[in-house]
Amino acid sequence: MASKQHILVVEDEKHLATGIRYNLEAEGYRVTTTGDGPSALAVLDGDGHDIELVVLDLMLPGMSGYAVCESIRSGNPSLPVLILSARTLAEDRARGFDVGANQYLTKPFDLDEFLSRVRNLLALHSSRQPQSAGTAHRIHELTFGNARVNFDTFEATVDDQLVRLTELEMRLLRYFAQNEGRVISRQELLESVWEVSGDVNTRAPDQFLSRLRKTFERDPAQPKHFLTIRDAGYRFVIQPDAS
Repeated sequence: MASKQHILVVEDEKHLATGIRYNLEAEGYRVTTTGDGPSALAVLDGDGHDIELVVLDLMLPGMSGYAVCESIRSGNPSLPVLILSARTLAEDRARGFDVGANQYLTKPFDLDEFLSRVRNLLALHSSRQPQSAGTAHRIHELTFGNARVNFDTFEATVDDQLVRLTELEMRLLRYFAQNEGRVISRQELLESVWEVSGDVNTRAPDQFLSRLRKTFERDPAQPKHFLTIRDAGYRFVIQPDAS
């Protein structure tokens, strides 16, 4: 139930933090607020073990939101992080996703959109909790080409060398693995992996596919596993020769 879901808001502007807290509590959530990065990490390391979502500003005193997100992600790969920032440049958004943010919302923001994103990320977190017997099978490991990926430990190797993937890259790779061989539209990826409307105008799927190619393909310019199907979408192939 929503009343049991605990959200950490990291925002140094007190009036904004108060407004966010008021609206979240009106929706039935439990809210903890902090005004800087070290305090946020202390909450997560202390009594914040039940926190299910972090709403994170980027321009914080002493420690940037990027560093906070990176620290969160190193200790908890699955905890959803929603960046809430006045920074609007594409490179700021890209850096936010690089350090592991799930979503990025710019200030000033629409309250209904903010609450919708909160609900979606909390639902995502709930769906990642340990599954009981009889639930749908999920892919835990993937081997293709010269790569091996463990989705449970968030570890990946190429030619037995450890490679670092962001949480969002892992989610995208898992979705490809679960739909191996099928053409997946850009709209489907945005809705299923990024959890935004498929009508959003963004090159994020292409950019992340390019990064997966650079990591896993022997020749990224002539990919064998991560394919772009013109005017249709994308396709992941484990055994190119068999296809």
